[in-house]
Amino acid sequence: MIGLALALLAGAGAYLIFTDVVLGWRRLRVPGAVPHGRARARRRDWLVQAGLADLPVRELLAVIAALAVLGALSAYAVFGGVLPALAVGAFAATFPLASYRVRRARRRATAMDAWPRLLEELRILTSSLGRSIPQALFEVGRRAPEELQPAFAAGQREWLLSTDFARALEVLKARLADPTADAVCETLLVAHEVGGADLDRRLEALIDDRVQDTNGRKDARARQAGARFARRFVLIVPAGMALAGMSIGTGRAAYQTPTGQALVVVAIVMVVACWVWAGRIMALPEEERVFDA
Repeated sequence: MIGLALALLAGAGAYLIFTDVVLGWRRLRVPGAVPHGRARARRRDWLVQAGLADLPVRELLAVIAALAVLGALSAYAVFGGVLPALAVGAFAATFPLASYRVRRARRRATAMDAWPRLLEELRILTSSLGRSIPQALFEVGRRAPEELQPAFAAGQREWLLSTDFARALEVLKARLADPTADAVCETLLVAHEVGGADLDRRLEALIDDRVQDTNGRKDARARQAGARFARRFVLIVPAGMALAGMSIGTGRAAYQTPTGQALVVVAIVMVVACWVWAGRIMALPEEERVFDA
């Protein structure tokens, strides 16, 4: 009975961590319930920013299941018990999502670094070289980082087919899911529809704002470099101590007792909680989209 209760608690904890970190839920939800529109939009933007908009859900679930089984088998081989295997398996199932979070952060950092240069090119093309706003935007997009080029290509394709600049910008905004892109698109749309004698000044102000924000975030990440490196020891040190304990005397047999199994599960839950908590307190605030569809 105790083992069943601990297994249920471990599963509930994994569910709450997953839904909080990945889906942004702040309260318990019933599986299958339809989230509110804003939560659904945030989940859609998260997938787009990670480059997973076209990823089949079946493929993602297959990877999660495979890692959960592999983690559970590894833990069972080490600890010789079902409860630690379930706890480690649940934790291993979050590894693909963690890797996608890293990928998303890398793509967003790339876009953040690129926008000041793209905006400067856009300003020069529209003011000094006399390009039309749509022509300048999509010409700049062809020189954007590789991660951003498909979005600009989709927007240009919509523009060529419909000659509706507003629709083309909606496609671009949906494919980028980026706050800076939203601001740029709205600025260009207003300038295109009602005239933009002060477009050069507005783009220059937007460039200055993006440069300041990028430099501030880089400085913050540089200051956190030591803490981020030390965070890895939250996982490495307990795992090393567990393996060392197995090789001393009757350590392996102690792990297989009911008390040992319960303590191992508690330790795993504490390690995961510390890992998630450390990541949350070091997370930099993200800009919210205000012009999304």
